[in-house]
Amino acid sequence: MGTFSYFAKCITIARVAKQKSLWKINSCDEWQAAWDRYSAIVRAQNVNGLAELDDWHRAELPRVLASRAPAYITRAELERVTVWKMKRGVWRERNRLLVIGNDAAKVKTLSTKAFAAIPDPRKPVDLLSELAGVGPATASGVLAAYAPAMYPFFDELVAQQIPNLGKVAFTATYYQRYAAALRERAQTLSRACAPREWNAHAVSQALWSHSGGKAAQ
Repeated sequence: MGTFSYFAKCITIARVAKQKSLWKINSCDEWQAAWDRYSAIVRAQNVNGLAELDDWHRAELPRVLASRAPAYITRAELERVTVWKMKRGVWRERNRLLVIGNDAAKVKTLSTKAFAAIPDPRKPVDLLSELAGVGPATASGVLAAYAPAMYPFFDELVAQQIPNLGKVAFTATYYQRYAAALRERAQTLSRACAPREWNAHAVSQALWSHSGGKAAQ
């Protein structure tokens, strides 16, 4: 099977799978299968540069952030997180321009304070959101690369699968409820699926994969 056919098959699987709620399923195998398809679903979006940025966000950025003492993010890295987020969702060039318009020293200072405030559930998000062009979604993208157990990436397609959250609103208050629900689900899965350990961001990745991303909507 060719690469394109494989990715198309992944989207077809996701379209069929999302007819049932992964959230309500307690099968460790089905959650693991959804998470295992994540990279293929990213590539199946057929968005230029998304796969490379996603690899960077999942592997390189966490290593870089963890290597810094104290931890901080640079303006260039913040722009890449913003671009990654928008390629997964909706492109808003004005947001990117606002992000790169931030003073580099301010980005470093505020992100240092944000990382230092972990594990407070709200303060790191609020601090990063003081930067131009940064809201709870972009802030969560930064924090998920450093503390994935506490701060899952804020994605509309994930939020729509979580019961009782109501209409998706990209606000700090909504994100707190979203993150708390994913942390609770991660704890439940970790208990049920030992020795596999789940964190909130991994749960969000499985749910996003289950949705099929934009390409399956």
